[in-house]
Amino acid sequence: MSFTDKVRNKMRELRGRTKEQAGKATENRDLQAEGRGERGVADLKNAGEKAKEAFRH
Repeated sequence: MSFTDKVRNKMRELRGRTKEQAGKATENRDLQAEGRGERGVADLKNAGEKAKEAFRH
C-alpha cells in the first residue's frame, strides 16, 4: 500500500465520519447513511490493501 493510498483512504474515512456526525447533529438520515457508506468503502479498501501486502511478504 503506497503512502498516497493510505492518505486517500484515511481522508475518505474522515470525510465519512464528518458526514455521519453532521447527519446526527441535524437529524438528517440521508447524510448519516452517506457518511456510513463512505466509511465502509474506506474500510474495505484498507482491508484489500492489507491483504495484498500480506501476500507480497
